[in-house]
Amino acid sequence: MRRRKHFGTPADKATYATLHTASLASPHLREGLTPAAAGKASRHLRDLLGTAAIAICDSSGVLAWDGVGGPYESNHRRDAKDLAALTLRSGRTAVLGAHDVACGDPQCPIRTAVVAPIVIEERVVAVLVAYSNNTSAALVRATEEVARWVSGQVELAELNKERTRAMEAELRALRAQISPHFIYNALAAIASFVRTDPERARELLLEFADFSRYALRRGGEFTTLADELRNVERYLVLEQARFGDRLKVSLQIAPEVLPVVIPFLVVQPLVENAVRHGLEGTTGVGHITIRARDQINEAEISVEDDGAGSEPEVIRAALSGGSGSDSVGLGNVDARLRQVYGDTYGLVVETAVEAGTKVTFRIPKYSSGVHASP
Repeated sequence: MRRRKHFGTPADKATYATLHTASLASPHLREGLTPAAAGKASRHLRDLLGTAAIAICDSSGVLAWDGVGGPYESNHRRDAKDLAALTLRSGRTAVLGAHDVACGDPQCPIRTAVVAPIVIEERVVAVLVAYSNNTSAALVRATEEVARWVSGQVELAELNKERTRAMEAELRALRAQISPHFIYNALAAIASFVRTDPERARELLLEFADFSRYALRRGGEFTTLADELRNVERYLVLEQARFGDRLKVSLQIAPEVLPVVIPFLVVQPLVENAVRHGLEGTTGVGHITIRARDQINEAEISVEDDGAGSEPEVIRAALSGGSGSDSVGLGNVDARLRQVYGDTYGLVVETAVEAGTKVTFRIPKYSSGVHASP
């Protein structure tokens, strides 16, 4: 019973409270240093410091204020930008006394301030101002540490933005690479049915329209595996119209992985490569197998063909984005998977000359910041 009533030492409790408060501020700061995000995080930052008030300022003015209100707030909030100016320029912490901070009202709890820089890539982007009725060395150190922690969170937000921009650029490049090759062949296949089988031509045009709408859509960078496979099916319908009985497709899909969120357009380019390398330039039948397996915490997806295969050097060039490679988007897909999930989640390619090709990748079922777009 005594053990159950013991919840840790006072130091343990203080550590937990600090970490919990930091965790409450972190999601807002990960949105970037905007007025809305700074405003939501400021209350938790003031709780971390235990001061009468705090302000977050950048060169444009006060992004957020939290603390004493009423008649005390208006004067101090108005002056916060001026107090921040020196630290914004120099990048050094400033400790300000009553002469610089106090408003003259003896009832006001704000008498001093500590101004610490918020730095991203060695550039001061904002400052954290901690207001109190007196200043101590402990408060100065605490304000600097909290400002340093805020800097880290905001820098992660910037990295996430850079990652998103990089993924958008990669996706635009992939669309530009796939579209000319596929559109020409698809339209040529549809045209071949216009006179001999108008109804088939109409159905193929609808499939082509749905495929294009999906592949060229604007919006988020993620989708579900179910939606990606549905678009792969449209692609294969159009290719089977072109190749006829020469193209045989087998799908082995575990229902459990269909809701898994994956980067947009990562399966279709692999299937397109399988069709090109498995059938183009040959006269025989090509077999393509698409698998999606449930691996507890991950989904494993593979695309395999029994075509001509390739030399390892050619695959290495394709994965590195070499201009001499004829593999549609292979390096692009590999790069985007690594950007989102880390280097352990890139493409694994098994191939040899005259032995076909198998491309496999894994997707975590749950990953922070990865959500399907409507």
